[in-house]
Amino acid sequence: MRNNILLPTDFSDNAWSSIVYAMKLFAEQECTFYLFHSLTLKLSTMSNMTKQFSSLTKENAMKELLELKEMAEVSDANSNHRFEIILSFDELTNAIETEIIKNKIDLVVIGTKGAKGVKEFFFGSNSVKIIKKMRLCPVLIVPDEFDFVEPKQIALSTDFNRFFDDKELKYLKLLADMYNLKIRIVHIKDEKHLNDIQKYNIKVLKDHLDNFEISFHWMPDYTKKAEEIKVFIEDLNIDLLVMVNYKHSLIEYIFNEPVIKKIGYQPIVPFLVVPE
Repeated sequence: MRNNILLPTDFSDNAWSSIVYAMKLFAEQECTFYLFHSLTLKLSTMSNMTKQFSSLTKENAMKELLELKEMAEVSDANSNHRFEIILSFDELTNAIETEIIKNKIDLVVIGTKGAKGVKEFFFGSNSVKIIKKMRLCPVLIVPDEFDFVEPKQIALSTDFNRFFDDKELKYLKLLADMYNLKIRIVHIKDEKHLNDIQKYNIKVLKDHLDNFEISFHWMPDYTKKAEEIKVFIEDLNIDLLVMVNYKHSLIEYIFNEPVIKKIGYQPIVPFLVVPE
């Protein structure tokens, strides 16, 4: 199965870092990587001089995309991989959705921006917009300047209040199979007892992951949920975090925590967000 992976870039170092991570993560998989840049220009209200400038801007963006493709091909001499370039003139999130449909994209991989001195939390407005709006395919967020390390453990964070299907677990299972990963399922426990729906969903999840090494972990709800996830990742040496994004999900709670609403969320490991 060939994976079609969209790699949005603003030609920054952190964008290149996320591209390298994607190439290495899927080194053994057949992939088409789409190097994608969105350049929004409103030409209708521009003067002739401004239009000339915009034309030059387009040319420069296309030149940078071609140079990026050449750099990727040189860095990644992998017969499993091929590279395409896309220059869009639509608003970023709309442009990404268009390309997902047009090129049957399976996964979007983006990098976070640097924290500029804020060590604990920073996600970047584009990342947050893409995560909140994206309902067509999973998004993998790669921390700024994150060096690829072959993953050994992957964490799935869930409250067990919703049913998982094969589509939502596709990339979790693919990665676990590729790297023989241990799957750690973590629940931040804010109830005294699991209800019948939660118990049933645990059973279904076990059935879905029957072929993998899994373990369940309960954490008391003692602090901000973003901080609890961070502690869990550090304590268990988690290499990749997975969450499903749905109404009243943990992602929604995390983004609504006061500190994160103000300055964002900085994942410390790559973070796979799966739409329901």
